[in-house]
Amino acid sequence: MNGNSKYNIPIEILIPLIGMLLFLVFYFKAAMIYPGGSQFFPSEEGFSFQNNYLCDLLDSNTRSGAPNPSKSLARFALFLLCSCLTVLWYYIPKLFKKKGVPILIVRVAGISALGTTLFLSTAAHDLVIYISGFIGLLAMVITVMELFKAGYQELFALGVFCLIIFLLNFYIYESGTLIMILPAIQKITFVSFIGWFVLLDVSIYRKMRTPKKRINKDT
Repeated sequence: MNGNSKYNIPIEILIPLIGMLLFLVFYFKAAMIYPGGSQFFPSEEGFSFQNNYLCDLLDSNTRSGAPNPSKSLARFALFLLCSCLTVLWYYIPKLFKKKGVPILIVRVAGISALGTTLFLSTAAHDLVIYISGFIGLLAMVITVMELFKAGYQELFALGVFCLIIFLLNFYIYESGTLIMILPAIQKITFVSFIGWFVLLDVSIYRKMRTPKKRINKDT
């Protein structure tokens, strides 16, 4: 009797998907218990999609100066997200057409950017944004270029969109132009990146999935 053809499933590549899902759950819960207060409306109650930055949940105090009870949950969620996404950035080069220096750069830059992001809740918040942003941008640019070379047109297009909106965030942050809508744009950017990461993870999973050898047994 012939056995069925099965697959070697790369279980570790599912870690980023689980991490992203748990992050969304925990961060949403953190937003629910955020007392309120934003940069332009300190007395505002609750977490505002339009006016609050995601980083507001990480701060020890709210924008109104009150203690922030959501900080521990938000910081744990961020740690969970960054830790799980290191797996994704390690495996992203699996999608590249050629091996070589780009693999090392993407892995080191991508993982380093995530490690730096963990310090967003410190007093060096702005410096962390600059460092992680620059390193992450390097990893993204190389990844997008390699995805194009490998023929992943959809992943390439979404990656370019993420790059553009990422740079738009930086421009608004630095110039102050349209600064009032930056919190909303930040969340659109975050959702776009999460969507791109999910599609990257699924594509890696599909490429890494290899069939096991067929086993013949006599009965």
